[in-house]
Amino acid sequence: MRRAPVRLVVGAVAAALAGSVLFSAPVPTGPPGPLPAPAAGPGAAVAPAAGPGGAPGSRAAADPVYFAGRAFDTCEAPSLAVMDAWRSSPYGAVGIYFGGRGRGCPVQRELTPAWVASVHTMGWRLLPLFVGSQAPCVNAAAKRPFALGGNPSGQGTREGAEAVQAARALGLDASSPLYLDIEAYAQDDAACAATTLSFVRAWNREVRRLGYLPGFYSSADTGVRDMEAARRAGTPDLPSVMWFARWLGRPALASEPVLHPQAWTPHARIHQYAGNVAETYGGRRMLIDRNTMDAPVARVAPSAVGVTGVADRAEDGAPPVRRP
Repeated sequence: MRRAPVRLVVGAVAAALAGSVLFSAPVPTGPPGPLPAPAAGPGAAVAPAAGPGGAPGSRAAADPVYFAGRAFDTCEAPSLAVMDAWRSSPYGAVGIYFGGRGRGCPVQRELTPAWVASVHTMGWRLLPLFVGSQAPCVNAAAKRPFALGGNPSGQGTREGAEAVQAARALGLDASSPLYLDIEAYAQDDAACAATTLSFVRAWNREVRRLGYLPGFYSSADTGVRDMEAARRAGTPDLPSVMWFARWLGRPALASEPVLHPQAWTPHARIHQYAGNVAETYGGRRMLIDRNTMDAPVARVAPSAVGVTGVADRAEDGAPPVRRP
């Protein structure tokens, strides 16, 4: 069945489509208990966005928008024709690789402000992923050229600013989550983990300072495990949202073993439970990763939506594999 566009209603349930729920609600004023949220995480206030000069406070931050349901991500943003065809799928959100020097698909032919506005008008919700510098002990050979150097904190600050600049250029508004993608790295390498944590914390601080919400994607057994250890230790400047990859073949949003059951709750988890799976809807085939989520999605700036409507472009071919 063709999925109708979702309408936003701030502070209430706006839609229930194919088992998915989209709503906007204020960030809690404080952690709900001693264990749930990381420091400066889901219970933290969202800072005002920076203006053109970079100073916070020139634009008020809006409430985050949350989506509960199924999502997919794929390496290169699909064409509008494919996104329109996939409205018949059970998915309601899509991951977009919008920035970072470590992206598997650095050329994003479709990913423009007009594309963002058009898919948003179709009813899709967006999960912006930033693939920047990687852990010094990253496993994937293709990611090793992007390994962190000797100043991880400075690099994190620079790349956090870069992420916000790229998000704004696409029409992704303040209070949108920006998900930092740290690929799997060697386990039990304390020095590597410490360097990576320093980078992630600096990235988080800068993204928050500029009025956006820092999220984190990684393997459950490396990056996510180390973030949970940092949370238990009371480390500040941790991600507000946790996107963990454990390819079980089935959703397990609330039962990830490396996370305390109350950590990164409520509305702050995404589980990537299968990868590189071929699916076809509306005659259009893609290779995707499957996710289930209850977490923030991007806010699309009203000016971006007003510039363009849904475009029907019949293009041949399917997008490439998610990550080479």
